[in-house]
Amino acid sequence: MGYFRQNIEKVKGYEPGFQPKETEVLKLNTNENPYPPSPAVMKVLTEITAEQLRRYPDPIGDEFREAAAQIDGVRPENIMCCNGGDDLLTIAFRAFCDENRPVAYPVPTYSLYPVLARLQDAKTIEVPFDGEFNLPVKLTKTNAALTIVCNPNAPSGSFISVGELASLADELSGILLIDEAYVDFADENCAALVREFDNVIVLRSMSKGYALAGIRFGYAIASPDVIAGLMKVKDSYNVDAVAIAIAIAAIKDREYFKQTTEDVKKARDLLTEKLRDLNFKVPRSYANFVLAEAVNCQASVIYDKLVQSNIYARYFDLSGLSDKLRITVGTTEQNDRVILALKEILS
Repeated sequence: MGYFRQNIEKVKGYEPGFQPKETEVLKLNTNENPYPPSPAVMKVLTEITAEQLRRYPDPIGDEFREAAAQIDGVRPENIMCCNGGDDLLTIAFRAFCDENRPVAYPVPTYSLYPVLARLQDAKTIEVPFDGEFNLPVKLTKTNAALTIVCNPNAPSGSFISVGELASLADELSGILLIDEAYVDFADENCAALVREFDNVIVLRSMSKGYALAGIRFGYAIASPDVIAGLMKVKDSYNVDAVAIAIAIAAIKDREYFKQTTEDVKKARDLLTEKLRDLNFKVPRSYANFVLAEAVNCQASVIYDKLVQSNIYARYFDLSGLSDKLRITVGTTEQNDRVILALKEILS
């Protein structure tokens, strides 16, 4: 067609998980929370006024920044609201990367990173994980402007300790962005590192732990100077008024958040055990999904047969992943349905 920049013409674009339209399917392919949002969220939705919709939203979401800062042990100046975690990733690539400023990250990981790099004409330095998904030592040698570590990692669910990431931040000359989209299901997080290192950005998503994937809300935690720089790059009103109000209600309801995330973690561990009983190789996950390696049947065949049973998992036809399925943790009943279907497929 010739209208687009050359790198846009060439890039394939990010492919989200399939979104089935049928209501009777069991959708375990995009890591959504199986539980509804906090009742406080639903109450806020009923109280949205016409005036809130008529006016522009707070461009920096001060009330949310204050609420998140209290929870994460930082100051409001350390917080920037985003239109989902992917918005922060886009902002970071625009802020730090170009044809002379590469990005580095371990692989396999979130497949959006290379897409955003190509849109910026930025070189990608992909450093392979080992078989145990340990932090690659070579990450410190890339001299990248931006280094990204997804932690817990997608799609493996593995976790790198806060101490290891602190050591990485200390050795890097560029920015370290720690993508904590799934950290609500882990045992620790890296929020405190922004008080120690001015080159650390922590990404948080409200999609997973808070069951708000439908409204698109996330936030950054970083030093005030880094936040000020990112503010220059973000859209003028990147988060809408309804999303801000909902996110505030969700993040303040700590009791509901703790209850549902604990329920997901318990269900995750039980699902892992049952998959192992079916002879799948399943490493420990710190996220709200598991990565199951098929031993007695091709993963692609299992995926197709699950679809025939109206069950959607995630299959990646990629090197290092083509023998595995990523399965989102559902409720106990949903997980039992998956296990029953797998038993029939493998029998």
